[in-house]
Amino acid sequence: MKKLIIVTYLFLTSVVLSAQSAFHNFGNVQIHDQGQVGFHMDVINDGTFDQNVGFTGFYSQNSLTVSGSNRPIFYDVEIDVVNDLFLEVAVGVNNFQEFINGRVFTPRDRINVSLDYLNDAPYLGENDDRYVDGYASITGQLDFSFPIGDDFRLRPARIESQAANNTARAAYFFENPNFPNFFSDSFDTANFGDLLYGISIFEFWDVDGDRETRVTLTWDTNSNIPTLVNDLEDLRVVGWDSNLEQWVNLGNTAITGDLDTGEITSDLIIPNDYVVLTFGTSNRILDADLEVFTAVSPNGDGFNDTFVIQGLAQYPDNELFVYNRWGVLVYNRKKYHEVQQTSEAFNGISEGRATIAKGELLPEGTYYYVLFANGIKDRAGYLYINR
Repeated sequence: MKKLIIVTYLFLTSVVLSAQSAFHNFGNVQIHDQGQVGFHMDVINDGTFDQNVGFTGFYSQNSLTVSGSNRPIFYDVEIDVVNDLFLEVAVGVNNFQEFINGRVFTPRDRINVSLDYLNDAPYLGENDDRYVDGYASITGQLDFSFPIGDDFRLRPARIESQAANNTARAAYFFENPNFPNFFSDSFDTANFGDLLYGISIFEFWDVDGDRETRVTLTWDTNSNIPTLVNDLEDLRVVGWDSNLEQWVNLGNTAITGDLDTGEITSDLIIPNDYVVLTFGTSNRILDADLEVFTAVSPNGDGFNDTFVIQGLAQYPDNELFVYNRWGVLVYNRKKYHEVQQTSEAFNGISEGRATIAKGELLPEGTYYYVLFANGIKDRAGYLYINR
């Protein structure tokens, strides 16, 4: 790790170090070959700062900001900013970039303000604490995995080499696509095309590009893939088609991992044809004649407010148990079919009579249900509370 305050081989004209401790370029700045610059202050670029061939580091125990009217382009870049580096203007990397500490934030409502990897520039050091929180872009000739994430979770998306010929970009959003925070339209997960039976309500990606490619998406335990499929072969990449105003099936050409972590690759698509991408299922989760809706989002919006088991009325002698991940009973009800569409249904409020206080809101996360019903075999599986 390099911590530099000495500037060597730096050609400066019209540079101001302001009273607010910012490096403000109004003219021409170049870091020459073998030059090394460490910024411990904000950078404002209103001039030319895109012919650099040396090393640039950003260092702070607090936060730093890069802003201005013009995009700076650096050669080798190291980011060690404990409380994160904020980009208010796009920043380019021409050769190599390393994450040491902190995330790189870009404004999610301004997709052209991104961390730009140029000429197939690679990166190193990404993890759940170090990634691009917002948009990253690539221009090059190789396959590329975007180092993007949200909510202290690295969630890459990958494209193939042909898609990087023209600039492609991507961002990950850990939020319900029915209620996106940074898009003017919503993406109704109840509206999907043929060969689909359900759409994730937990997350989505915005992948942009005008070249045909396969897109690979990743999941972790917070993706709650078991709420969509029991068998990964039924999982699909899906995209929101703004012309049809529905989710469409984008295929499953390769898949690795298990229900907790893994990745899935789509058919060949043009990313710009779809506003956002996420996961869907090509098969209903069925138990005998029962359809189990395993996502519960008790926020009064009319989407999955209660835990529903469709077809349960056929087996009226039934009893439902819901447990948290530590095996503590949080809900129990006989004849659940009579209450599952009412306020007495399981809606993320504890009804446990022992260690979990009755009436308390249960935290977001994965829970387990057990269903006993006379006439069919016992059932058990995952369900997920999303608030």
